[in-house]
Amino acid sequence: MLLEIMAKMEVKTSLLDNMIGVGDMVLLEPLNEETFINNLKKRFDHSEIYTYIGSVVISVNPYRSLPIYSPEKVEEYRNRNFYELSPHIFALSDEAYRSLRDQDKDQCILITGESGAGKTEASKLVMSYVAAVCGKGAEVNQVKEQLLQSNPVLEAFGNAKTVRNDNSSRFGKYMDIEFDFKGDPLGGVISNYLLEKSRVVKQPRGERNFHVFYQLLSGASEELLNKLKLERDFSRYNYLSLDSAKVNGVDDAANFRTVRNAMQIVGFMDHEAESVLAVVAAVLKLGNIEFKPESRVNGLDESKIKDKNELKEICELTGIDQSVLERAFSFRTVEAKQEKVSTTLNVAQAYYARDALAKNLYSRLFSWLVNRINESIKAQTKVRKKVMGVLDIYGFEIFEDNSFEQFIINYCNEKLQQIFIELTLKEEQEEYIREDIEWTHIDYFNNAIICDLIENNTNGILAMLDEECLRPGTVTDETFLEKLNQVCATHQHFESRMSKCSRFLNDTSLPHSCFRIQHYAGKVLYQVEGFVDKNNDLLYRDLSQAMWKASHTLIKSLFPEGNPAKINLKRPPTAGSQFKASVATLMKNLQTKNPNYIRCIKPNDKKAAHIFNEALVCHQIRYLGLLENVRVRRAGYAFRQAYEPCLERYKMLCKQTWPHWKGPARSGVEVLFNELEIPVEEYSFGRSKIFIRNPRTLFKLEDLRKQRLEDLATLIQKIYRGWKCRTHFLLMKKSQVVIAAWFRRYAQQKRYQQTKSSALVIQSYIRGWKARKILRELKHQKRCKEAVTTIAAYWHGTQVRREYRKFFRANAGKKIYEFTLQRIVQKYFLEMKNKMPSLSPIDKNWPSRPYLFLDSTHKELKRIFHLWRCKKYRDQFTDQQKLIYEEKLEASELFKDKKALYPSSVGQPFQGAYLEINKNPKYKKLKDAIEEKIIIAEVVNKINRANGKSTSRIFLLTNNNLLLADQKSGQIKSEVPLVDVTKVSMSSQNDGFFAVHLKEGSEAASKGDFLFSSDHLIEMATKLYRTTLSQTKQKLNIEISDEFLVQFRQDKVCVKFIQGNQKNGSVPTCKRKNNRLLEVAVP
Repeated sequence: MLLEIMAKMEVKTSLLDNMIGVGDMVLLEPLNEETFINNLKKRFDHSEIYTYIGSVVISVNPYRSLPIYSPEKVEEYRNRNFYELSPHIFALSDEAYRSLRDQDKDQCILITGESGAGKTEASKLVMSYVAAVCGKGAEVNQVKEQLLQSNPVLEAFGNAKTVRNDNSSRFGKYMDIEFDFKGDPLGGVISNYLLEKSRVVKQPRGERNFHVFYQLLSGASEELLNKLKLERDFSRYNYLSLDSAKVNGVDDAANFRTVRNAMQIVGFMDHEAESVLAVVAAVLKLGNIEFKPESRVNGLDESKIKDKNELKEICELTGIDQSVLERAFSFRTVEAKQEKVSTTLNVAQAYYARDALAKNLYSRLFSWLVNRINESIKAQTKVRKKVMGVLDIYGFEIFEDNSFEQFIINYCNEKLQQIFIELTLKEEQEEYIREDIEWTHIDYFNNAIICDLIENNTNGILAMLDEECLRPGTVTDETFLEKLNQVCATHQHFESRMSKCSRFLNDTSLPHSCFRIQHYAGKVLYQVEGFVDKNNDLLYRDLSQAMWKASHTLIKSLFPEGNPAKINLKRPPTAGSQFKASVATLMKNLQTKNPNYIRCIKPNDKKAAHIFNEALVCHQIRYLGLLENVRVRRAGYAFRQAYEPCLERYKMLCKQTWPHWKGPARSGVEVLFNELEIPVEEYSFGRSKIFIRNPRTLFKLEDLRKQRLEDLATLIQKIYRGWKCRTHFLLMKKSQVVIAAWFRRYAQQKRYQQTKSSALVIQSYIRGWKARKILRELKHQKRCKEAVTTIAAYWHGTQVRREYRKFFRANAGKKIYEFTLQRIVQKYFLEMKNKMPSLSPIDKNWPSRPYLFLDSTHKELKRIFHLWRCKKYRDQFTDQQKLIYEEKLEASELFKDKKALYPSSVGQPFQGAYLEINKNPKYKKLKDAIEEKIIIAEVVNKINRANGKSTSRIFLLTNNNLLLADQKSGQIKSEVPLVDVTKVSMSSQNDGFFAVHLKEGSEAASKGDFLFSSDHLIEMATKLYRTTLSQTKQKLNIEISDEFLVQFRQDKVCVKFIQGNQKNGSVPTCKRKNNRLLEVAVP
């Protein structure tokens, strides 16, 4: 049980603790291909995806998320020894970062493996770990964010879905991350190798074009698509394969937003991002250009574009003259010295030119993106920098059909294998020399002979391919193969059916149009078809010049050779020579740095979790050369460890070193190994490390340690149990003493409490007896006093009654009446107090009178109470409310029971300013013209004197004047002083017509009286009455009659109101009957 608890609580402090399989393949025993694969499978089945070969990390893609990359894991591996914890990519990243920071050694991390093995994810994990453990700060965080966000941009433009991987890198990437002396990132530089640009125009079945095409069509807004002249339907574009357009678990629209955001973080301006997308759109639309054959007079065939609409849109996007681009697709100009020869292109050549332009345009755009990112992430300071390089490049490729791309990819892997072996041996040799251990020669396969076969400047395959491409005359893939057969026939790693070597003449597995190279990882059969064209990578000069003439700045910058002023008749370098130079530069760069290796392995072709295909893994192990790597590592000593951790781990195996060794760690290890009688030839002592030759010796030490740990656990268990029993006994003894003391104390306390309570009971009984005795005596005395008093009272009463009996009989009736009446009135008032109605002035409830003789009193009391509660109600009013009620009261006195319109106005508040002239900018001019306070501002209908029709006017009442203004312009039409208003006339019916009579002879009366119609007649008449009274101290005459006279200029017209059925509903209408009668029909 204790062993299980200790196992659960044990903190892992070594690679060897709780090991599933073997954590380091160097310790694998026996070592062969079968045990190697079984060990990987065993660890993979237990979610252990990382395994070491010395300092090399093998990573098996789990195809699922594992909880081993959390911030806690980062902290766990931070500043820890490489072999201190279980294998992990973080351990290698930490070792490289600490070597760079503390030892000032430039580092490089080489990540290799085939497509789908997880190389891209591994490079992201390395960069994220370094970003997590390096320094913090606003500037440092910005640099880290830019370095990390460069990945989504390059993945969008350089990655694609293949049959083996949904996010396969179709280019090689090497990033140098630059650090300052503190280990904080300053910037970086990215180099790209061999973008698979042929994918732009053609994709194998089940694969997609580059991600950015699908992301743009899925995630761009409709506005952006219209601007780029694109449609969202993938099937509209010939360059996009439809069978795999949608990928499960991939959201292209969300990824497009991520890429746009990443471009912004990296430092792309908005116009730069739009230019890049315009180039992508142009490439897409190039694939839709189709050609048709057309015969000329001279009998030669030429090509014509079928539908020029796509060409027109491309020219609009790129700013190229349509006729220039159309000619470039139909003709080819060849220059030789002073001569120019223009030839027509047939349909096949036109399609070749179109695809070549699309590939070159996309490839150059990708290179421009890399350079633009480098400008943003490059270090801004010129101080000396430390560098960590991360290489994410294609692994060795062996397909059914291998062409030029596989040839140069495998050439790159040959060079990487060569430098890997050289640097590994160099590292081993340096450690042996550093530790003063005798170096023994290690036999290994040197693949320099294969590299020389490919890259030799005289008779290498790449050199012969370039020579064949530059040779005048007819050049085909067959002539190239024929030349290979002549020059390389005797080479031991070259095989061809047509070579002079007789052993291949009858090899039916070797077709006639192929050659085979025996690489370090195995034999690869290459089909020679397409080698010459792909190496030439030819773009017609007419197309380059057409692109240079584009008004699109980015496209023009991508084709500098198109400038007529800089025409260079020299052929551009071939794709093979360019790649060879890039690889040479890369190798030179890697040799200056301390290498760290991550070998990625794909467990199955189904991209599914928990499936381990042994045949597939075996194939990858072979071409990655992992067994060769283990053999090189084990050729000398298989295991080495510093003296301190070695002594700390195994000191319990020797009595002299256990539990503590006092002295140098090396002496302790020597004593330990002598005590264990390990053969001297199985180990060797270095300056700071112990070297163990055979893994069996290490496993023997581990077995002894495990057995000793069990013995120690038993000993600890025994000691613990004894300590636990003794502790329990002492605790029980101490507890017994405490319990006894507490019990004695409790017993004494209880006895004391009983004695105390008994005494209290006795005391209480005695005090009760005494109190009762005194109470009896006091009661007897009180009864005696009360008896004496009662007798005396009766006696005195008898005497008084005898004395006053004669007077009482004479006045008894009157006194009884007065007393009764007094009691009735008193009862009446007390009952009224409880029956009072509410304090609301409109509450008409009042209690009924109980007696008839109280009738006048009851009415007077009701009147007084009503007056009192009205006063209480009025006291609650504000000044504004008092003014409103005064106006309402005035309106009641003027119109109640006189005007039928009055009842409907009672519930409507008098607002006065209905137009809000102060707030409406339309009436600013009108507001500025009036300096007085506006009492009423309302729109009324002014009745025309001639025909009875109405016109809208603004009716304004101020303290001194009455004004009429135009509703639309706000211009004042009439202004009447209140002193000139003599009377207001209106009908008794339910209408809003009223006439304002003016003083005869006044200036305002020159045109006669005014006749208006308003929805707020009661309010307007009331306010006009009150304002006139306030200003003139005279009451304005309000005439209410169904017929009244109105002065119109020199004529007096009778306005008559009649009842009638209206055509327009309930609205009164006014009609001029004759010169003397104006008739108003009221519904």
